Amino acid sequence: MEHHTLWIVELVNRLLGPVLAPLLGKAYVPGLELIPDYLVMCGLIVLGVLVFSLAVRSSFSVDNPGKLQIVLEDIVGFLTGLLKENIGPSGPKFLPLVGSIFIFIFTANAIGKIPGLMSPTANINVTLGCALTVWVYYHLQGIKAQGIGPYVKHFIIPPGVPLFVAPIMAPIELISHASRVMSLSLRLFGNVYGEELVVLIMASIIPFLVPLPMMFLGVITGSLQAYIFTLLTIIYLAGAVHVEHGHDDAHHDDQHAHGDSPAHAHAAA
Repeated sequence: MEHHTLWIVELVNRLLGPVLAPLLGKAYVPGLELIPDYLVMCGLIVLGVLVFSLAVRSSFSVDNPGKLQIVLEDIVGFLTGLLKENIGPSGPKFLPLVGSIFIFIFTANAIGKIPGLMSPTANINVTLGCALTVWVYYHLQGIKAQGIGPYVKHFIIPPGVPLFVAPIMAPIELISHASRVMSLSLRLFGNVYGEELVVLIMASIIPFLVPLPMMFLGVITGSLQAYIFTLLTIIYLAGAVHVEHGHDDAHHDDQHAHGDSPAHAHAAA
């Protein structure tokens, strides 16, 4: 299929190409695409969200919230509810990462419906980057919550598994966690790329009204894919910090038991 460079990609490369080419050890020539289309779209999304945030923050009010503020608060409340439901009371502390992932993927899926633009999530490099970000983040949070020793032990000897099964379970656990990167990236990439490909084929046959229903369906499936990716991120986070929470609760109960016994003995005396 013939590749057509988007106008905004040409513009960005024309503006930044002469600056970036020497840094990359290349000679700039007009038409050279140093910055690929998916990176341009990602930068456009980040810039758009930043400008939108700066533009609307002054209109927010505690006493008299507007419609936009209510919608945004509902989204934050929905994500916070998912975090509390799956992780517990400490779940909302992961909202910055989880919220950023949701906003980025939702916007990236939706931006492709605008003529002259494309969804960066239709490129495997973007979805792989999102998946690796989640994978590294939940492992770091698991190590931070439990300590590196107990966290590694959690993979070698999962809770409730006999010790003699550890040599079998360890490779299975490692493969399972490594496959999450592939699962997250390919699921999102396949759905978005497939939808854009169908719209492109339909538009090449009948360019006006026929692609519209598919584009509307793409908005729904794009929102669903953002939700699924975010929910899986929360589930992986819950699994990484779950053992630490149980350990803390047991330790907390032991402290109460030891702390209360002298008091009870003194009261009985």
